[in-house]
Amino acid sequence: MTAVQKLLQATAVRNLPADDHSAETPLGLWDSFICARIVKESVATDLLKSIYGGVFMASVTFEHLTKTYPNGFVSVDDVDLHIEDGEFVVFHGPSGCGKSTILRMMGGLEDITSGNIYLGRDLLNDILPRDRHLAMAFQNYTLYRNFNAYDNIALGLRLRNLPRTVIDNRVKEAARFFGITDILDKKIRSLSAADRQRVALSRAIVFRPNVLLVDEDFAHQDENRRGEMLRDILKINETLGITVLYVTNKREEAVGLKKKTVYMKDGKITDVR
Repeated sequence: MTAVQKLLQATAVRNLPADDHSAETPLGLWDSFICARIVKESVATDLLKSIYGGVFMASVTFEHLTKTYPNGFVSVDDVDLHIEDGEFVVFHGPSGCGKSTILRMMGGLEDITSGNIYLGRDLLNDILPRDRHLAMAFQNYTLYRNFNAYDNIALGLRLRNLPRTVIDNRVKEAARFFGITDILDKKIRSLSAADRQRVALSRAIVFRPNVLLVDEDFAHQDENRRGEMLRDILKINETLGITVLYVTNKREEAVGLKKKTVYMKDGKITDVR
């Protein structure tokens, strides 16, 4: 029995091996965002059809969103914001301003004190994280170092018992999209940090998320690799049309991206441009 088969046999979506330090984040947060979707005409290439099988995107709306911790600290203070379907939106501000907390509330990693989060017309507040049709790119990639790249990308699809041919097609098309077909048979522990990021992003898009959430910790690395990551995220947004929410505390990066930018301070939005 292979390592993958053993894991599939022994592991529930929310019960990962405790001794694998690369699996500290619940697998469901990365690997459970499957939804049926309809391909947009503007991106209906053969590649996109193969990866997505149809694409339905959705807007994001925050209504009076607030997060107050038990010690009284207000991390997010009455935030109102609408993000259009397919937008790339940058959240910028100093550490502790609430920008990452917003992403964590949207992903279901933080409870909402008050207010609402909508994905399209769906109220997310009480929807389980695994059912929110989101992909999250945070610092922990949830990659299994003893598996190869192919098995890491395919793992969640296997947990969902999708047909083998569907899994194979999705994994290979995602790998072609990111240019990593030549490393699919290589173990994660032998890959560069940049290739590990692309494996993580490949696993995100095979689940057809409506929105990709990217926290600044995901890009906590040297400037060259950070630039590569940004190009990959922009490619996901511009080619696949997936809505992206990206957090950074680097002002020059926020300005240089030339995307809609939400400026925050002390839990409040100070400007949007």
